[in-house]
Amino acid sequence: MLVNTKILFEKAQEEHFAIPSANFLDMEGIKSHVKCAEETGLPLIIAIAESHLGPNMTLEDAANVGRKYAKEASVPIVLHLDHGESVETCKKAIDLGFTSVMIDASMKSFEENVATTKEVVEYAHARGVVVEAEIGHVASNFNQNDTETLYTTAEEAAEFAKQSGCDSLAISIGTAHGVYKAKAIPEISFDALASIRQATNVPLVLHGGSGSGDDNLNRCAREGICKVNVYTDLYLAAMKEVKESGAEDYLTLRNAVQKGLNDCLKHYYKVFETKPVK
Repeated sequence: MLVNTKILFEKAQEEHFAIPSANFLDMEGIKSHVKCAEETGLPLIIAIAESHLGPNMTLEDAANVGRKYAKEASVPIVLHLDHGESVETCKKAIDLGFTSVMIDASMKSFEENVATTKEVVEYAHARGVVVEAEIGHVASNFNQNDTETLYTTAEEAAEFAKQSGCDSLAISIGTAHGVYKAKAIPEISFDALASIRQATNVPLVLHGGSGSGDDNLNRCAREGICKVNVYTDLYLAAMKEVKESGAEDYLTLRNAVQKGLNDCLKHYYKVFETKPVK
């Protein structure tokens, strides 16, 4: 069933678990993610980042295929635009039938971020769609010493949520996008997470979950994170499975990709202690 995140995040907050956000790059990714969710009987957020849109998967393709498989699924599925780069892209995704969009204006000033997010929120809410925003930029190159830009403060998170009206908020507490260059598990600021959780009741999101350590992520889920993005680990697992399969034909290759994606997603369902939502 195609849903937005409202009920899912309400239950996640109440019962202290998180829901994985699985990015897809093509139709096979959508089918694989939804199949895994149905096999486990658990909710899922399937997402595509604006930076991954192109000839192989347009926004229209993502909407048409994503909505089809989400609607037919026996479990709640959210179709989400990840890291929307402009108000226009978010509005287009909403018009095409995405049930959730992220407007990422985190590199702008606080005031500009609020204004941009608020514009998307007003458009989305009038159409029954929810909005994720980000405050405190989650970097792509992890710098353990850059604590001033690494962590979101409780004060700015609370004020941003209040002014923007966003439905969920991605925060920066020590993770980074992509593969950690030092191959070391990042240091998560659980104190920052606790203070943000106390300051606002808006559901919290963690980007850069891949490679961040199962114990860290399990604790994040237990202590207030409702959604975790794990794109990099999903596709690293698929690539590893393809290599080990020695695939020399398309069918073997496709099956290996699906197995890698499914095994990784099932692993994170356990780490996040995700529960069924009806």
